Amino acid sequence: MTAKTASSAATKPNAEYAIYKPNGRGNGGVIRFEFNRTKGAVFVDAATQSGEKQFDWESKITMKWGLNDLGAVLATLQGRQEQAKLFHQSEKANSAFELTYRDDPQKAPFFMSMSRQEGATKNVKKVTIPVTHAEAAILETAMRAAITRLIGW
Repeated sequence: MTAKTASSAATKPNAEYAIYKPNGRGNGGVIRFEFNRTKGAVFVDAATQSGEKQFDWESKITMKWGLNDLGAVLATLQGRQEQAKLFHQSEKANSAFELTYRDDPQKAPFFMSMSRQEGATKNVKKVTIPVTHAEAAILETAMRAAITRLIGW
């Protein structure tokens, strides 16, 4: 990495981490976490699978997380609690995020889902994906970094 590359990475206003889970049935999904320095938050987007390795970003679900949201998810990733449930309500829609630990050696250790119910139509969109230990470790590191940056320490 050159000095210029390192410098641009350090000053980049947004950084993201996505967990892609396409499957052969076509009902997979992706959940993407983006740290937005300018807005002082982490934006979480979820999209359903729309093709073999394609996702419907046009119809994505988005949530804006602050410190309390990040803390709840981090506590679950660290094993301090079995589940984090986040609920955001607005005039347009209600959005929910769940991260659950599963103690089943035959399955992924975490299960993540994000949903949105439109206020006017009551239609519900939902994306659910399994999360491996490796993905959870990366996400935990990202959440810790986001909290540190948001606090300014």
